[in-house]
Amino acid sequence: MAAMSDYKVFNDPIHGLVELHPLLVKIIDTPQFQRLRNIKQLGGTSYVYPGATHSRFEHSIGVAYLAGELVQALMENQQELKITPAEKLCVQIAGLCHDLGHGPFSHLYDGKFIPEIKPKSEAKWKHEIASIQMFDHLVKVNDLEENIRNLGLKQPKELDKKPDQFNNLDFIKKLINTEYVSETEELLRSHFQDRSFLYEIVANKRNGIDVDKWDYFARDCHYLGIKNGFDYRRLILCARVCEVEGRTEICFRDKEVFNLYDMFYTRFCLHKRAYQHKVTNAVECMITDAFLKAYKHIKIRASGGKMLNLYEAKGDMEAYTKLTDDVFEQILNHPDVSEDSNPDVSGNQPDVSGTNLMSRGLQKEPQSNPKRLKDLKQAKDLLARIHRRNLYKCVGEFHTTNLEITTEDFRAQLPEEYQQEEHFLIDIIKLDYGMGKEDPIQHVHFYRKKKPNDAILLTQQEVSHLLPETFAEKTIRIYYKGTNVEILNTAEDYFDGGDFRSKCQKLTEEQPKAKKRRM
Repeated sequence: MAAMSDYKVFNDPIHGLVELHPLLVKIIDTPQFQRLRNIKQLGGTSYVYPGATHSRFEHSIGVAYLAGELVQALMENQQELKITPAEKLCVQIAGLCHDLGHGPFSHLYDGKFIPEIKPKSEAKWKHEIASIQMFDHLVKVNDLEENIRNLGLKQPKELDKKPDQFNNLDFIKKLINTEYVSETEELLRSHFQDRSFLYEIVANKRNGIDVDKWDYFARDCHYLGIKNGFDYRRLILCARVCEVEGRTEICFRDKEVFNLYDMFYTRFCLHKRAYQHKVTNAVECMITDAFLKAYKHIKIRASGGKMLNLYEAKGDMEAYTKLTDDVFEQILNHPDVSEDSNPDVSGNQPDVSGTNLMSRGLQKEPQSNPKRLKDLKQAKDLLARIHRRNLYKCVGEFHTTNLEITTEDFRAQLPEEYQQEEHFLIDIIKLDYGMGKEDPIQHVHFYRKKKPNDAILLTQQEVSHLLPETFAEKTIRIYYKGTNVEILNTAEDYFDGGDFRSKCQKLTEEQPKAKKRRM
């Protein structure tokens, strides 16, 4: 392992002085990781909270640091676990690289843009998949494979006589996304069973308690200017690995249950007040609509010299490396669309592009296609509206615990004039504590002071009688996309009226499941 003198020190505004292993620094100093500097952590939220302009770059460094802190605490407090420095470093690499696959404006790309193009076939494509693909690409093109393979990782028991068969790279990718399936899956499954607690540190699918959230809660609250009532440091101090039904899980001291409720409540509050703020969503919907208009006409140079559009780039990591939030400015300042309201379709407009498009691997198309110019003009106009604060307006908002209601269900109940998708947008968002209707604490194991090796579940009655009864809801919003003041005022009056609110209340009430009729 590297000497301490080889470590690099970063001054982080959230965690203070952060020391990182030289291999982590090698990963940071690659184009694939530096790309994250140009992807905002919170997408369009900075149009509501001006300070929230931090990026995925610093968040990823923070996650790597916290992953190391948690593993180090377990190493010191439970030496019987025999966690090796190589395992610690692999967990830190996973923390550092877990967000490599984010596209422009973070969750906007995989959460709004991609589903609008291929809503069914692309339903399973998420940034976690691209993170693993980008990690492979980063390791290959920067010649880091040997550095990672030679970490001296502890082998599963079955491989004591075959040490070369266990793949450190696959281990790291499994730490990033436990749903990842590799060629050495059976070997990883053996390791997963034996060291399952390691797979809960970066991305915990069991109960959602992981260092990714710990960092972005603290970092996002800092830049949003929202008070953070959750203290991850207490959880690091009291974290303990216990055996639960044949697996090893990270458990917490029973007295920390309220700190964990604070964590889940913080998640809900951040979504409610910032991530899903009605103006944030209006901005992100406008950016999405602009991308949908322009995506076929934004070309990015990929491997082998191929030219891929904004949607296709996600399948080629060389092209994806060039795809960041900068695409907003590329559309807004596209040289083929004139500044006036009527773009020149003659093909004689002077080329002023040489600037940024070619240098980033983005390329223009010939100007002679009127449909292309019309699409680009409409996309540019939408983004210009954002800069002028001429946003989609929320004309109605309703809340319901009926989690089954869909956009189609709600739209079908509206008068015909409000069903037109080109003028009115129905946006349904889900807000919860991280596990749908369930209380997430019911998926967390605890231990008591006198029995530190016995994992237990705490019932709500043992915790408090003042806990929430409901842990999930949906918020339904109707946005007017146009600029006609008369239509806007009429829509606001309609959706604010008592008749519609009564109708909406009945529509959004949770319907009991119908009993089956006897034949």
